[in-house]
Amino acid sequence: MSIKHSLLALLAPGPRHGYQLRAEFEARTGGTWPLNIGQVYSTLQRLQRDGLVEAADDEPADAGSESRIAYRLTATGRTEVDDWFRTPVDAGSDPRDELAIKLALGVGLDEVDLGLLIHAQRSAGLRRLQEYTRLKRDADETDLAWELVLDRLIFNAEAQLRWLDHVEGRIGRSRAQRPSAAADSTLPQTQEVVR
Repeated sequence: MSIKHSLLALLAPGPRHGYQLRAEFEARTGGTWPLNIGQVYSTLQRLQRDGLVEAADDEPADAGSESRIAYRLTATGRTEVDDWFRTPVDAGSDPRDELAIKLALGVGLDEVDLGLLIHAQRSAGLRRLQEYTRLKRDADETDLAWELVLDRLIFNAEAQLRWLDHVEGRIGRSRAQRPSAAADSTLPQTQEVVR
């Protein structure tokens, strides 16, 4: 997730301070990806350093929040966010999938019970899918942003469950092939194997 671009997008309609940006981000995503306020402000400082945002001096401070700085996009910031929305997301930009890594490492270790690992992950995935489905059923139909996030979460959970079924099948086929391969290798080299 690009916090930088998310904040720029939220600034497109007009100036906001960090707490407003965090609240709006979490409201639009249903709190699925909570933002730390320190992370918001440190990102805003980098955006200001890079010339993408500037302090909105003409914005009146909220009552009791004189120390809060409202930020607005610069022309460069507006171009950056427009480019971000036009550019396809590279699904392979963060290839570190912890579950895939865990399974890949576990395949080579005799002491790892892959069946148990897959079962635990499938159970967690089913619970997550049920929770997302419940949230979708109870969602406010006028909150399109939250419904779209829920749709994505549901599709991701379903895809992971299908992938786990595939992994379980591949592991099963691999194990079924191993004993015959081992038996073949113990035959004398001069003897022909008839199948």
